Amino acid sequence: MNVSDTNGSLYLVSTPIGNLEDISMRAIRILGEVDIVAAEDTRRTGLLLSHYNIKNRLESYHDHNKVQKTPFLLKQLSAGQSIAVVSDAGTPGISDPAYYLVRHAIDMGISPIPVPGATAVAAALVVSGLPTDRFVFEGFLPHKKGRQTKLRQLAEEPRTIVLYESPHRLLKTLSEIRDTVGDRQIALCRELTKKFEEIVRGTISEVVDIFSKKRIRGEFVLIIKGKTKHHDKKIQSEK
Repeated sequence: MNVSDTNGSLYLVSTPIGNLEDISMRAIRILGEVDIVAAEDTRRTGLLLSHYNIKNRLESYHDHNKVQKTPFLLKQLSAGQSIAVVSDAGTPGISDPAYYLVRHAIDMGISPIPVPGATAVAAALVVSGLPTDRFVFEGFLPHKKGRQTKLRQLAEEPRTIVLYESPHRLLKTLSEIRDTVGDRQIALCRELTKKFEEIVRGTISEVVDIFSKKRIRGEFVLIIKGKTKHHDKKIQSEK
């Protein structure tokens, strides 16, 4: 499909995953110049815009309204308006509803424009101490259907594995991974770039032992060593 000269621009703008300084000058400019900022969490994005003295129109766009809201946003684009899409935190389109809008925009002939920046996947991976040359990102594991199948697949995965997890499911997920994948080396990253940032490295059993003795808060990124033929030296835990 040919892109109409009257179509507006769709920007995928990366925002901080915690520390508000982790945003590019380009992102700040785009957020101030577009006609609409479509945000997964308007309250959180509102705080970010206020911090940088940006006054702009906010529209909610999240998993629960994406089907209803996408036609409205596409209509604004077709009318020549520009839209910046931001996620709850980090890079939009990674485990969030921006992907849905991107697919429909492309079908309409609009090529989304990336504005790169922070992402929890890369931040956790590079500090994990585990191999970074090849990795697989799985996001959140299925809650029920397909969960055990996915875990069995990951047991044979030779690349470093990256997962997201919420605090109330953390211990259960770690135990299931250990039982299916094995007691591998892991780096657990909590609240990256925020005040209570924490990185714990060790075997899965060691990490379970540490977190079973404390109140679990925050969002987590799990970096798990892939399947290898030889055992690596034990990675020391950091608290």
